[in-house]
Amino acid sequence: MTTPVVSIAYHSGFGHTAVIAEAVRVGAADTGARVHLIKVDEISDAEWELLDGSDVIVFGSPTYMGTASGAFHQFAEETSKRWFTKSWHNKLAAGFTNSGSKSGDKLHTLQFFQTLASQHNMIWVPLGLAPGWNTTEGSENDLNRLGFFAGAAAQTNADEGPEGVHKADIATAEHLGRRVAETARVFIAGRGAVAA
Repeated sequence: MTTPVVSIAYHSGFGHTAVIAEAVRVGAADTGARVHLIKVDEISDAEWELLDGSDVIVFGSPTYMGTASGAFHQFAEETSKRWFTKSWHNKLAAGFTNSGSKSGDKLHTLQFFQTLASQHNMIWVPLGLAPGWNTTEGSENDLNRLGFFAGAAAQTNADEGPEGVHKADIATAEHLGRRVAETARVFIAGRGAVAA
């Protein structure tokens, strides 16, 4: 059985989003996938090649002023070289973000990632969790406590460092990592069956 390759292309301004990226990595690695963490503001030619060779690319960025960070936007523009060569066609894609507010317009960042993936003809993998913390029995410790469907969303108080990233958000990001890796395994097997 082929081992899926998952690359996490992310930017983290103050370390909070790096915690979420690491959680996605842990979740994907738990399934046996090979996983690469790639900081888009330091990306090398070798890391671009890792992205090209991946089955899944997970996009991640903090949400600043209602969208992904400037560093992530620069990376997104640089992916146009891949658009011209169709290098990322039919790869799986997913995304995650963090902001200081419960909402913080994080959905816009996730939709930006979805649009980027769509322009590359990638296949989007949503979070795959029901919303948590939306009943009287629920709590802030529920998976998907912020109730996002498009991807993993985290909230960290603006006056806390990376150690303040909520444990439930870390667990939700681990879920996303497992989900994309398991979905990739199914896609790889399916492509193999169709080709046989």
